[in-house]
Amino acid sequence: MISVNNLTVEFSAVPLFNDVSFLINPRDRIGLTGKNGAGKSTMLKILYGKQTPTSGIVSVPKGVSVGYLPQHVTVSDTRTVFKETLEAFTEIQALEKDIAKLNEQIASRTDYESDDYMNLINQMTEKSERFELLGGGSIEANVESTLVGLGFNRTDFSRATGEFSGGWRMRIELAKVLLQKPEVLLLDEPTNHLDIESIQWFEDMLKTYEGAVVVVSHDKAFLDNLTNRTLEISLGKIYDYKVNYSKYVELRNDLLEQQRASYENQQKKIEEIEQFIERFRYQATKAIQVQSRIKMLEKIDRIEFDEIDRSAMKFRFPPAPHSGQIVVETKQLSKSFGEKTVLNGIDIVIEKGRKVAFVGKNGEGKTTLSKVIIGEHDYTGELKIGHNVKIGYYAQNQSEMLNDNKTVFQTIDDVAVGDVRTRIRDILACFLFRGEEIEKKVSVLSGGERARLSLAKLLLEPANLLVLDEPTNHLDMRSKDILKEALQNFDGTVILVSHDRDFLDGVVDTVYEFKNKNAKQHLGGVKEFLERKKLETLNELNNVKKESVKAAEQKPSENKLNYEERKEIDKLIRKAKKNIELCEEKIMGIELDLEEMESMMGDSEVVSNPEFHKKYDEIKKSLDVEMNNWENLSAELDEVQSLKD
Repeated sequence: MISVNNLTVEFSAVPLFNDVSFLINPRDRIGLTGKNGAGKSTMLKILYGKQTPTSGIVSVPKGVSVGYLPQHVTVSDTRTVFKETLEAFTEIQALEKDIAKLNEQIASRTDYESDDYMNLINQMTEKSERFELLGGGSIEANVESTLVGLGFNRTDFSRATGEFSGGWRMRIELAKVLLQKPEVLLLDEPTNHLDIESIQWFEDMLKTYEGAVVVVSHDKAFLDNLTNRTLEISLGKIYDYKVNYSKYVELRNDLLEQQRASYENQQKKIEEIEQFIERFRYQATKAIQVQSRIKMLEKIDRIEFDEIDRSAMKFRFPPAPHSGQIVVETKQLSKSFGEKTVLNGIDIVIEKGRKVAFVGKNGEGKTTLSKVIIGEHDYTGELKIGHNVKIGYYAQNQSEMLNDNKTVFQTIDDVAVGDVRTRIRDILACFLFRGEEIEKKVSVLSGGERARLSLAKLLLEPANLLVLDEPTNHLDMRSKDILKEALQNFDGTVILVSHDRDFLDGVVDTVYEFKNKNAKQHLGGVKEFLERKKLETLNELNNVKKESVKAAEQKPSENKLNYEERKEIDKLIRKAKKNIELCEEKIMGIELDLEEMESMMGDSEVVSNPEFHKKYDEIKKSLDVEMNNWENLSAELDEVQSLKD
């Protein structure tokens, strides 16, 4: 579908990509990976045509539609959530107008055998098929199910987009891209603003998506559950494997070991030949052997050893000072912002050494409670922070709170005290700020660099309670793994607000689910929690469907609905169509009866008969009933058919 040939991209004469080639095929599920700064976002921009490469060609066949969700977008605040999402259907609206015009032209023609007439028919067929493919017959139902899947409540549909945070407005943009159903979807960190439940819905939707998907993500679980191919950008090259991310890492490591062994064997052989040539170069009796060795050396096909970029931060939290057994305890704790209540009657107890996850939909109060615990928000009820508890806090927008005018070194130097001041360069080196990089202004740092610098500040003062709000945002895979290992080895207490399932797995031993202004405790890790929640989430989403089709909307298989589910849906579709046909026959019969009675109204005797008018009114009422029934049956058919989209 999309062909990339000999692509080279340079910034200030420094190559980002060098002679890169690959192909995106129909129904590919590609994870585009690499550390921060490797060029993932740049590659998506080039594929979308938003950026021009230094050299090389990107070929997109005519008629192939490409959808693109960047990391950051400028959003409109002039419409409601529902109306803004409907903007996705500009193509459908244009098709609707074209089909109407073609219908008018076809209706006025009688030259049924002419080429011109057949051309109109072909155009009508093509546009009608495209209209159906894009879901033209069920626009509002598709908008509703997509917005609900991405975490919106139906009460949000009529609210102005300007009332929502940037993260929620990004969800609207994601909904618009998905509803356009392009042949190729390019998604740059789409899960950054989604909660765990929305990510699960998003995964299931993408698994059955008809087009190709190319996604940039640092969410390992998301990539493993969705992708069947991995493209890693490393040191200006592309490594292409037909497997998901985790399997790719294994295969890549095996390949590197094979390359290293072959490279070392060849280097040993080359060294032996060169030593022979050097030793006997000037001995006439060895001239023939020397020339033979020189020719042998020239013919050797040199093995290129693919050095992989293994740089990653080295990170270990300082030992946790001793604290009391109860670290955090709340009783009937509530928090409101004006008239809006966010938390109501929260009762939690977090003991020493526990590693706790706060999960739930955005806006349910996870960050609010975190800020209450660290003392940033007032509240009603009781909050007890245990004896000798020292809190280290990483805010969701921590990296945005850095002073852009200061250098990397100054940022740490300003808060370092005592002996730590002598180790600032070592601390920064652990977070990949070395040499001249420590003199870089914060304003020029990437999102990942700012996140690493913010994490470095956590090392400056020992803490026994770490409250970390979305600490993995903007971190690459390796950096996330290092932070995860550091938290696993930390001997203090941890509160983690995160939607990254792979990051939480193996770290936390307790989950608090935030929902309906409260927090419910779930003992065990995040995997057990998600297994329980998956069924609840599907049942909640199924409320937008009729009870009769719930069984057909359970989790699909990896690539398509299984046979039994599709068979059940087809059965429901046939039944719905049959009911509509019967209803239409009734309507036609009633309309004929009405026409007959109306033709009799010219007779004065009939008009003066009260029984006639009574019967006429009854027939009209029955027509209204059947018309209403027809509308309900048609809506039901649309809902059932949407399960196959």
